Order: sequence, then structure tokens, then C-alpha cells
Amino acid sequence: MPKKLKKIVLSYSGGLDTSIILKWLQETYKCEVVTFTADLGQGEELEPARKKAEMLGVRDVRIVDVREAFVRDFVFPMFRANTLYEGQYLLGSSIARPLIAKHLVSIAQEVGADAIAHGATGKGNDQVRFELTVNALDPSIEIVAPWREWAIQSRAQLIDYAERHQIPIPKDKRGEAPFSIDANLLHTSTEGKVLEDPADIAPDYIYQRTVDPMDAPDLPEAITIGFEMGDAVSLNGERLSPAALLTLLNEFGGRHGIGRLDLVENRFVGMKSRGVYETPGGTILLAAHRGIESITLDRAAAHLKDEIMPRYAELIYNGFWYSPEREMLQALIDMSQTYVTGEVTVRLYKGSASVIARNSPHSLYSADLVTFEEGSGSYDHHDAEGFIKLNGLRLKNWAARNSKSGQQGWAQNS
Repeated sequence: MPKKLKKIVLSYSGGLDTSIILKWLQETYKCEVVTFTADLGQGEELEPARKKAEMLGVRDVRIVDVREAFVRDFVFPMFRANTLYEGQYLLGSSIARPLIAKHLVSIAQEVGADAIAHGATGKGNDQVRFELTVNALDPSIEIVAPWREWAIQSRAQLIDYAERHQIPIPKDKRGEAPFSIDANLLHTSTEGKVLEDPADIAPDYIYQRTVDPMDAPDLPEAITIGFEMGDAVSLNGERLSPAALLTLLNEFGGRHGIGRLDLVENRFVGMKSRGVYETPGGTILLAAHRGIESITLDRAAAHLKDEIMPRYAELIYNGFWYSPEREMLQALIDMSQTYVTGEVTVRLYKGSASVIARNSPHSLYSADLVTFEEGSGSYDHHDAEGFIKLNGLRLKNWAARNSKSGQQGWAQNS
């Protein structure tokens, strides 16, 4: 017997899966269901989701435009760390889940619901991300995960359930869907079916946001991004809101075929999965941010950031956005951005985003120090001799020890 619940808040997309989940929750728990749909810039008309929810008997339908909050409070803080999971993935799905779950909790508290529900499958990462966020924000709220509870095991069974309950089925959902898509303002991810064998080349038709780099314009295009304390604030001299800026970067990047990634990643739940990601604006933003940091961050500070970044990325990927350790790392990262202000010019050309110029009022770059011409004399070449001797002292000692024992160093053995 299912637990007694008086009200459930459902993360609802309006698609086939969550529409079936909505009906299943109503039948199984015999309680009111409130739906929440986040406008994350996924590029779809969301009013059909409202109409479908109302058709299925939902009295309280919530559709909230969270695009600005998504970029300002989640994407930008993540990009301050130059975050990449497993060295490549810009975490477009991962960073959206804590925002969605935060709203689910807030709505549940507002309407007096005792549970939230999501449509994440039992094999994926999203179930972990949703539920860890709920645990962190309000542990009193119950969680309903239909894919771990019901008897439905296949797409055919989903469609059969929909037909028996008069739930509209999009034509492209009849039979086996070719792949699964998740989209928001930062990225589009495509997984499943035609992509499940990593030995098969991804078909061209799966790409949603970017042209094939080979078909991109034959002439490069240069854009200038302005930063203040690590966050992008302007594009080509025009000050823009976070969401508006990322939207324009997506347009530039998509036109030039920038941001495609075909990746086999390690899921938190223990399996490998293959996905194709498109992150055009984010790829440009990452290059530009590293460009402005290259002249404003101290060497040791920059290297420390690079050392902690994989741990920070793993926390986001695994669903620990709302955790003390992520917040501790965020404080360190944010402090590093105090002087990360200035402008970066990026050249876009056939799939690449290359930094070609950067300037900052807080630059640590000194032309006087690095010039091959005569400088002001603030650098004494003779100082390098002692510097090298001190750094080489342990190597001499190591080599002497090896020589006495008849052993050679590693490099000589290899």
C-alpha cells in the first residue's frame, strides 16, 4: 500500500513521461497534485504544458520563468571555477537540477504539500540531484520517484498506459523514441537509442543548436566580453542581463559550430553513459573567463583553482550543490574573483573559440618585466642563477645518491 499523502508537488515538463506520472500519482495516492514547470530557456512553448495539466485535472499549475536566476545564481558561480566534469562536460543538466528542486521545495512549503515527485529514472543521475537537494533544503518533505515504484518498464507500456487514460501522445513518441533530449539556456543534451553504442558515430540530425563546424561561415568573427568580478556583464560593449548575455553567446556559438561534445561519462550511480552535448555560449564563456583570469590571477591562486576544480565539478555533477563542502569551495572561488575584471576578445571560427586579446585595470601582466628589449631594471638577470641553483640542489643530491648505489634515475631508465 502506498503511503498516505495529502498533496504532492510534481516537477512537470508537459511531455509524455511526466503526464503519465501525473495521472499515476492521482490514481495511486488519491491526493491533489500541484505541477511546477521551470522555464529554463529550453526553447519550447510552455503554455501547452499548462493546458495538458489542466486537462488532467490539476487546479494549481505553476509555470515560472527562472532564466535570470538560473544564469545569475547557478551558471555564473559555476563558471567562476572554470568547471568541467571529467575534463570536458560543462554540466548543463547538472546545474539546472538544484534550481528546479529548490522551487519544488518552496512550492511544497507554500501549499502545505508533504511530498514532491520527479520523473527521473532509476538509472540516471537526476534522481540523486533532485533528492539530495530536497534533503538539504527540507528533510521533512517526502519524495515520490515513480520510476522506482511503478510496474512500468518500457516505452511500450508507457504508451499503453497513456492510451488507456486518454493522455495525448505526440506523434514522435509513438513507438521507440530515437533519443532523449534535455535542454536549457546553457546546453542541450541528447542520450539514448541511436547513441547507446559509443562505437557508432552520432547522426547529424541530433544536433539542435549548432551548425556543423564544416558548414560554419568561412570568415571568423570576433566578439568582446566584459567581466566584473568573474562574471560576464557585457557583450561588444553592451551591458546585458545574465540570461540575455548567454542567449546572445548561444547565437554566436551556434552559428559558428562551437560547443559540440560527444562524451562517454561516468555516472554517479555507477555506470558509463554516452551523450552528445551542445553548449555554444558556455564554451565561449569558458574560454573568455580563462582569458581574463590569465592576466588578473596570481600564479599560485590560479593553480590552486585548477587543483580544486575537479572536486567542485564532481560535487555539482553528483548533486551536492547544497552541501557545506560546495559552499566552502564556492567561498574560496568567489574570493579569487575579486580582481577578475576587464575585457576579452574571442575569435569564433568553425567550431573554435580562441582568445586573441585581453585587458584589465587590475592586470598583473608587466610588459617591463617580460620584454626582450631593455627594461627599467626591476628584473636582474643574475638573480636567476641563485634561483636555479636552489631549485636544482635536491636534484643534484638525488643524482649523487643514485650514482653511488649504481642506480640510474627514472628518466635514464625509461
